[in-house]
Amino acid sequence: MSADRIYATYWLETPHDVEQAAEVVGGEQSSGTFVSVPGETEELKARFRARVEAISHLEATDAPSLPGAAVSETGRYQRAEVTLSFSIENMGTNLPTLIATVAGNLFELKDVSGLKLLDLELPEAFGDVYPGPQFGIEGTRDLTSVRDRPIIGTIVKPSVGLSPAQTASLVSELAEADIDFIKDDELMANAPHSPLADRVAAVMRVVNEAADQTGKKVMYAFNITDELDAMLIHHDVVREAGGTCVMVSLNSVGPVGVSYLRKHSSLPIHAHRNGWGMYTRSPVLGFGFKAYQKIWRLLGVDHIHVNGLQNKFWEPDDSVVASIEACQEPFLGGYPVMPVISSGQWGGQAPETFERTRTVDLMYLAGGGMMAHPGGAAAGNRALRQCWEAAVNGVSLEAYAEDHVELKQSLETFS
Repeated sequence: MSADRIYATYWLETPHDVEQAAEVVGGEQSSGTFVSVPGETEELKARFRARVEAISHLEATDAPSLPGAAVSETGRYQRAEVTLSFSIENMGTNLPTLIATVAGNLFELKDVSGLKLLDLELPEAFGDVYPGPQFGIEGTRDLTSVRDRPIIGTIVKPSVGLSPAQTASLVSELAEADIDFIKDDELMANAPHSPLADRVAAVMRVVNEAADQTGKKVMYAFNITDELDAMLIHHDVVREAGGTCVMVSLNSVGPVGVSYLRKHSSLPIHAHRNGWGMYTRSPVLGFGFKAYQKIWRLLGVDHIHVNGLQNKFWEPDDSVVASIEACQEPFLGGYPVMPVISSGQWGGQAPETFERTRTVDLMYLAGGGMMAHPGGAAAGNRALRQCWEAAVNGVSLEAYAEDHVELKQSLETFS
């Protein structure tokens, strides 16, 4: 691949020939319009117009997947995987403009009846501008003092309604239980009933007290999602209280917001992808996770949510596994990011998760799967660790439960 071009791979459906549609998409997203215009010389097009690099035809269909497309003269709608390339001269290392190029008006063209961005390959020049994750997997392990197993954590529930003191009481119980990681819910940021500064003060007081007693500091990801300048203020409040992580809702603050925070941040950035379904749930429109996660890794998030096996949402297990694998693939020579497994998890999914991904470089978060354990949250935390111990050692959960009471209770409750 050329070092001065961006490569974007799409799943494409069209009422026209695939080659014709690919050229229309490439022209729309680079030099072209629906007619030739003055100044659009052959020399300009050769230098700046998008190129069709590869086409892999797929099975056609009898009906368009999206409304508003042109009518097929043959009654068939052609499908293919198509790779286009764009000159870096068109946008420089301006990531917002890159996104406008590879994921802009092309979704609205009548020439396509389905279009999904599957993957992106970027020139090394982007790595010179965007530093990527500041902590990643190793830095997060250093801060949590967790090695050779997943980082086990939970989410504060109920999502809203708890006062700072109530939140701190729950965190105190979990910290005493030797939990690794706790996070705010995405719905809890700087709410009137729990102002962020008050919640940080209350939570970090008990986190620091527990660390003094045990020598291990729980990583708490405070949700600082807000306006740009407010996020920086929130970050500093967390840092000055001794906190070791901040969380942002990616699709709420956008690429520019994450970039702005990364330039200022001295803490790991925990990236929540809430709203992701509107980008990917349709198989014929939007983004694939492989492309999506590269944007956020480039901007510098350290952890990113990937859902979990047998989750409470729509996403199939194969898609979750592919997302975890995407996070494991080096990007621009590195940019390590830690996948965060959550959504309807308890320890029961651990064996299959490990069998299918062969990694423990991940966060494994359980809300109800920990907090609703009959022995309490501390027992729920121990049960999750026991599930992963069994999974990594190739022992069935039932066999491991014979001499691990918390796991036995977990199996009786959740399975």
